[in-house]
Amino acid sequence: MRERLNFWVIGGDPRQATLARALNEDGHTVHTYALERGVEPPLRADSLAGAAIADCVILPLPAADGEHLNAPLSDQRVPLVQILDALRPGQLLCVGRAAPALKEEAEKRRLRLVDYFAREELAVANAVPTSEGAIQIAMEELPITLHGSRVLIIGAGRLGKVLVQQLKGLGANVSVAARRFDHLAWAQVWGCGVERSDQLDRWLCGYDLIVNTVPAPMLNREELSGLKPGCLVIDLASKPGGVDFAAASELGVKVIWALSLPGKTAPVSAGLAVKTVIYNILTELGV
Repeated sequence: MRERLNFWVIGGDPRQATLARALNEDGHTVHTYALERGVEPPLRADSLAGAAIADCVILPLPAADGEHLNAPLSDQRVPLVQILDALRPGQLLCVGRAAPALKEEAEKRRLRLVDYFAREELAVANAVPTSEGAIQIAMEELPITLHGSRVLIIGAGRLGKVLVQQLKGLGANVSVAARRFDHLAWAQVWGCGVERSDQLDRWLCGYDLIVNTVPAPMLNREELSGLKPGCLVIDLASKPGGVDFAAASELGVKVIWALSLPGKTAPVSAGLAVKTVIYNILTELGV
């Protein structure tokens, strides 16, 4: 990757504001658009004029709110096609969580679209603020300490692994529920109890906190009806989630669906993680 590049950071939340400032501090030329409440005037652009000469154009995570740019730090409502039309064929466009419609429009304009949300290193980096955010919620909502509590983590992927490490560090008694036998074996190596995630209805009565990381139906009425009174459920799974929220409401189970925690609880760390991924992409592409 070259030492000095021209970046345009368009739209987004405090993560993208952090990203723009960090790129500028690294010595790159940086312009932002539809991010006016997140950056100071020297980095702001009043229009998309000049975006076509950028080495890399970066859209937020997620990139869009329907057909419009995701831009909560701007009063503008910018159609995505307006941005794409301002770019040149072959230009590198880095996007967070690109919807099929956006990919199709980018392909029509022969843009070089890369979805940085799909990168493994970003998923790993985001697991840390997501886990910390979930722990913060648990500390605020539970009437007991996490130290000595019984916690079940559903799923043993990236996020589940980080949750195990951090919760055990706080003194919680952690169990892991998973389908794969190798995941259950690793949980035992980590010093955790284990549960079969396809047999949860039989074994949930003893937990004070359940954290779901699996984006599939895991806690339905049958499972929820077996929880001990006062058990808190935190669902970290992306839409449609892993909990039957209607059943939980009817049964009086408190469920918190905590989406997009990196951008909410640690936007600076999340923005710097995006910068690292952007640099990795540029290095791989030889820009």
